[in-house]
Amino acid sequence: MDNNKTKKLAIAAMFVAIGVVLGNVIFIPVGVSKCFPIQHTINVLSATILGPFYGVAVAFCISLIRNILGTGSLLAFPGSMIGALLAGLIFRQTKNCYLTAIGEVFGTGILGGLLAFPIAKFVMGKDVVALFFVYPFILSSIGGSIIAVVLSKVIEKYGRPQINKEKSNEC
Repeated sequence: MDNNKTKKLAIAAMFVAIGVVLGNVIFIPVGVSKCFPIQHTINVLSATILGPFYGVAVAFCISLIRNILGTGSLLAFPGSMIGALLAGLIFRQTKNCYLTAIGEVFGTGILGGLLAFPIAKFVMGKDVVALFFVYPFILSSIGGSIIAVVLSKVIEKYGRPQINKEKSNEC
């Protein structure tokens, strides 16, 4: 395994650890879901630092571990993973952290919120309307994305981990 992959795995593991630990501390309960702004922060940061594949893997691992520990819900999977994927793909194309944050909000808030409905209704047996999760998912992802943009600017000022060969002036 080369040094670049080792660094990516180590940073991904740190993101997972931070997400799991802070998920037990910082969340907003909304009906059957738990809005988790730190997840969205991690999605944007992992998208900008590690790329879309690792971002989705980090989101999946955080959701899985939180579900195993009983601190998450099945609704964490669609929102966090779609948001991380969209954020990663947008950052790969634009190298702009503001657009990356907007991609996270759209992916988690709108697409993830819509996909959470069939999971809640048919898998979890909850009686909810189709757009029930969109609003809380958007609010949570906006808060987390703002935190991520601020942290990205701090990282830009004081040093970014040298993982990917391309360097961005935007994020």
